[in-house]
Amino acid sequence: MLGRLARWLRALGFDTVYDERLSDHALVALARAEQRVLLTRDRHLLRELRPAAALEIQADAPLEQLRAVVRTLGLRPPTELFLRCLLCNTPLEPASAEERATLVPPASRDLPGPVRRCPGCGRVYWEGSHVRRMRAALDAALPGWRSGGGALE
Repeated sequence: MLGRLARWLRALGFDTVYDERLSDHALVALARAEQRVLLTRDRHLLRELRPAAALEIQADAPLEQLRAVVRTLGLRPPTELFLRCLLCNTPLEPASAEERATLVPPASRDLPGPVRRCPGCGRVYWEGSHVRRMRAALDAALPGWRSGGGALE
């Protein structure tokens, strides 16, 4: 239900567990065991299972959801973006020169910026046009947040 929000939180570097296969009871137990804030749109889950720390997500658009989470939880801006795998949440590792030469498409190999790989799922990340669009979307959704010390109105 909140998969796109999870990817945006991971792009910001926040450790974000998302598994749509888990039951409501399992989600609440996981959040409690790992002392996580449970983000949900499910009012029934909030009312009936009463997780220890939870935030009801009301917006439909993922970037509006992200803005609400950042504001409500008082999240501080990261020093660097894109340090976690957007798919599996694993911290990324720098790619070697050999990996850069073989895993990154030829048209993108000479782009500036780091190349990182996920040791969990094998996905490779580099600073291409997708990253530029994501940065622009984050700056529009969270104006001044990353460059202005974190205060969101």
